[in-house]
Amino acid sequence: MLWLTGGPGCSGLSSFVYEIGPLTFDYANSSGNFPKLELNSNSWTKVANIIFIDQPVGTGYSYAMTAEAYNCNDTLSVTQTYEFLRKWLMDHPEYLKNPLYVSGDSYSGIFVALLTRKIYDGVEVGDKPRVNIKGYIQGNALTDHYIDFNGRIEYANRMGLISDKIYQSTKANCNGNYTDVDPNNISCLNDLQRVARCLKNIRRAHILEPWCDLPFLMSILQETPTYAHSVFPFEGPWCREKNYIYSYIWANDKSVQKALNVREGTALEWVRCNESMHYRGAKRTESYVYDVQSVIDDHRHLTSKSCRALIYSGDHDMVVSHLSTEKWIDTLKLPIVDDWEPWFVDGQVAGYKVKYSENDYELTYATVKGAGHTAPEYKPEQCLPMVDRWFSGGPL
Repeated sequence: MLWLTGGPGCSGLSSFVYEIGPLTFDYANSSGNFPKLELNSNSWTKVANIIFIDQPVGTGYSYAMTAEAYNCNDTLSVTQTYEFLRKWLMDHPEYLKNPLYVSGDSYSGIFVALLTRKIYDGVEVGDKPRVNIKGYIQGNALTDHYIDFNGRIEYANRMGLISDKIYQSTKANCNGNYTDVDPNNISCLNDLQRVARCLKNIRRAHILEPWCDLPFLMSILQETPTYAHSVFPFEGPWCREKNYIYSYIWANDKSVQKALNVREGTALEWVRCNESMHYRGAKRTESYVYDVQSVIDDHRHLTSKSCRALIYSGDHDMVVSHLSTEKWIDTLKLPIVDDWEPWFVDGQVAGYKVKYSENDYELTYATVKGAGHTAPEYKPEQCLPMVDRWFSGGPL
């Protein structure tokens, strides 16, 4: 697997220690001085070799030699990642025959679809080395800016966070478009303010987890990552964001960077997610241009290939809701071969699944019950069996 972390600008190390990698933090025995690591018993490396990559440039430990080289966009990032993959395979020819799956979650849904298509097209035109591409995996993945961002309000209504009355009024007054609002449409703006009040203290990444007012702390860590030492011991209720502070301490330790062969004097201080690239509702940030608004056509293009796809959604995610994912999958108009039904882990319902197939293309869509925006982070004991069963070709 090639694993692409979202953001854009979130380090592969984040996926490595918080989601699917072989190591995670031992929170019970860690302190602010130096966090301890432990084996992740639900690592996806139990069923696949995984390449974690920091991309686009400026993410994690990655760097450029000129200021201009930090300017990037979706298309360029995918082109560079394709070049990296080909060079990596040439340097490690023993993996050329291995089946390859392009994978990722969150914003990397844009990258995964574009890169998978690029690899398949490259095989057809004879790019070397020949990549043994077999399919792709996406979790809670951004696919279409309009569908995914608009879908948050419908999801909030379905989950009882906003009333039917507020939802129906907002839908009517905004004509179902909540992202590109006419500034003169006062009725729509008023309804959206009511929606915002209802959702203000709801954690989008997992609507059941505690809301923690940590923007000040996280902004300080962006500017001064080594400040993370001073926030211990933690005060107030537990919140997931506090887990992330351990990675700032660990990844910025000089002995860690030396052990990882981080080139001294080139990398800036490590941050989990580079906010200069992070999507803020505009087409451009300080250094990143969002030049791809939808990859539905790329998914549609792949339906003509010999390709397997696994698409999964944590059903308590309001960043990219399962409703939005189901909506764009429906636009592919694929025949259903196994209709909606539960899948199980240890005798308990772990989520729901549906399987589509057309010629040599096969798509399995699954929800992960109780999971948030990056499903393996929230439900690791369910997500490992899910991907293991899918790799084996059997039912989830």
